[in-house]
Amino acid sequence: MNLQANGIAIEVDDQGPRDGDPLLLITGLGLQLPAWPPELVDALVARGHRVIRMDNRDVGLSQPFDQLGTPNLVWAMLRHTLRLPVRSGYSLQDMANDSLGVLDALGIAQAHVCGLSMGGMIAQRLAALQPQRVKSLTLMMTSSGLRSLPGPKPEVRRAVLSRPKSNSVMDRVNHVDGVYTAISSPRNRPEPVRQRERIELTVRRSWRPQGTARQLMAIVADGDRSALLGRIQAPTRIIHGQDDPLVPVPAAHDLAAKITGAVLDIVPNMGHDLPLPLLPRLAQAIADNAARAGVAR
Repeated sequence: MNLQANGIAIEVDDQGPRDGDPLLLITGLGLQLPAWPPELVDALVARGHRVIRMDNRDVGLSQPFDQLGTPNLVWAMLRHTLRLPVRSGYSLQDMANDSLGVLDALGIAQAHVCGLSMGGMIAQRLAALQPQRVKSLTLMMTSSGLRSLPGPKPEVRRAVLSRPKSNSVMDRVNHVDGVYTAISSPRNRPEPVRQRERIELTVRRSWRPQGTARQLMAIVADGDRSALLGRIQAPTRIIHGQDDPLVPVPAAHDLAAKITGAVLDIVPNMGHDLPLPLLPRLAQAIADNAARAGVAR
């Protein structure tokens, strides 16, 4: 369903009992709400949660921002490297306000929040600046933005910044498949047929590379969130793959050191993805963290 949230149109999937304990899932750069596997959603619903997925602005079926144009990522990265300010058409704080707007539109005063990758960055802002709205916080494969943290492996960076050979559906699928393979753990590769079927589903659902570029600009412009992390009050769990080649595991240790009372959960044989065999473990980790906050609504 499409909701008006923070003054824009946001596509939302709302599953589970209306009186379930609300859990908002915020996904990563360029990803659409189906990136949260149905098996994970079902497992969380089975644990008593009302699970809310959303397309972030500028991707999927949510409102596009094509009027902002296509950003010059090379120039932005150069400015970032030189520690010069980078401007973006919208900010991660705007995207955090979108998430709040979704909760408002659904009549939810408080929710557990789980953010993946860029979604974890958005969730940090949400929990730090609107603590009364966040019951518990799960941060998955994400970072504070600290400049001194190690970055992606070179081959992963090249894969993420590459483009499809053409605009055909199959070339788009091949491109995304290559990116997903590059960021997954070599010790826990996704099942090829299932992965391609899920990629084709999302490619046919929506294809907005310019929106992904604008989201990336928002990440770069946001910079280091370390100063905000001490303001997070919600029980926090940091889940990170031991083999993450896109956001290396030191980022998880950095977050754990800066968020009071955070539980650090390093997952063996996991890269920057949500492998099917690990979904029961991840669902239990998210539910366990929510339980730290209680279930009062």
